[in-house]
Amino acid sequence: MSKKIKELSEAELDYACSPVPEDGRTSHFSLTMAWWSCCSAMFYVVVAATLAMGYGTVNTLIGIGLSVVTYAAINMVISRYAIRTGSSVSLFSRILFGRTGSALATLIFAATAIYYAVFEGSVIAMAANFFQPGLSYKTAALIVVVVSVPLVFGSVQHWLDKFNGVLLPVYLLGLATCVGLAINEYGYSNAWLTSVPQGGAPAMGWWHVYVAYMGVWILMMFCFDYARFGKKSDERYHALFNFGAPFYIAAFLLSGVAGIFLVNTIPIDGALSEVSAVKAIIIMMGGFGLLFVWVTQTRINTANYYLASVNLEALGKQAFGIKLSKYFWAVVVGCIVYVLMLVDVFSYLLQALAYQGVFVVAWVAIALAYMLNEADDEHPAEASKNDGDYPNYNSRGLIAWFGAVIVGIVMMNIPAVASFSSPCSAISGFALYRMLGFSEKTVPGAAMSIIGKGEIE
Repeated sequence: MSKKIKELSEAELDYACSPVPEDGRTSHFSLTMAWWSCCSAMFYVVVAATLAMGYGTVNTLIGIGLSVVTYAAINMVISRYAIRTGSSVSLFSRILFGRTGSALATLIFAATAIYYAVFEGSVIAMAANFFQPGLSYKTAALIVVVVSVPLVFGSVQHWLDKFNGVLLPVYLLGLATCVGLAINEYGYSNAWLTSVPQGGAPAMGWWHVYVAYMGVWILMMFCFDYARFGKKSDERYHALFNFGAPFYIAAFLLSGVAGIFLVNTIPIDGALSEVSAVKAIIIMMGGFGLLFVWVTQTRINTANYYLASVNLEALGKQAFGIKLSKYFWAVVVGCIVYVLMLVDVFSYLLQALAYQGVFVVAWVAIALAYMLNEADDEHPAEASKNDGDYPNYNSRGLIAWFGAVIVGIVMMNIPAVASFSSPCSAISGFALYRMLGFSEKTVPGAAMSIIGKGEIE
């Protein structure tokens, strides 16, 4: 790393408003430790267990397997593009939607990261309150936020990699211990492998599971903003391993199998929820259980807080022309998270995720349409332009994005086709962007400025 880069502040090393230069990249091991913080959320444990209760174990495992393949294939394309250009979601979205249009993508990304920070933080606070009833939930929530904000003051290169690298063994040991204690306490039976809901597994259950995991396509955006720190010499490693199938096998399949097994082994009063699963873990493991929950949630919350902060920093410049450091925005994120943690976040989780998921799925599809269609040698030059080189709005991208979102939301509110809303939103976004690009190349003159890359003031 050059002397110039070493002299930069931690906030500047995030390159929120500019592509990551070659001498700003980090080693493959360092980036792996930082990125794999995203694989250890209790959310993955509980969502798999919940889906298995509704669709059966076999259907759930098939849906997870298909999701692993899909995520790996898409992120292979995204990670390679991010590494080659050093671009972020915010910077890349200028190509698709124009200067002002990209601000919406940045806002959605930041808001979603904040929402997940609220969710994961609430789990830690509820676990602490359950373990120590004398500690009120409000106080526990405040402690969680106060501890979480400083954790993202460092950069991917200089802190998040080391912090999450240390916690990774604790997470793996905790998960193994949890499963081991459940077997020791309640015994082992293969019944969990063939478990089905009362009345039998519904038809096409695997499809419903697969679509449910599309609701977490925000990880594609997470991948984008982390992969940009990878060295070009490590592109193959990152595309195939770090951001590829091994990561999603750990995040979805490993955590999912553990969740399905635990819910079929440990008696849990009431309906399954993130709260009841956490309570079961603490009952079995005591103080180590609380430590395990803190580690799983804190690891992924470093990603949530970090991405929310740098994207708000980019949004401030895009929308308002102000340049404030990541430190300021991290504190803002912490304040927002604390206020929202005092609301019953679990009651509106699925509905909120469903609507934001449509926007994210459509964005991913349009990003793929661009990356797969444009020549590789054009990518670095296109991604590194100054703001003034982009139109205010790119009608091609915006028409494709909002068209796909409308398709998804309409279908989501029609019960007979609701399970096809996300896939159809993705297909619509991809197809519209490609079709409008074809029109741009075939329609001459003034029509090009309307259909294609024309600026709308």
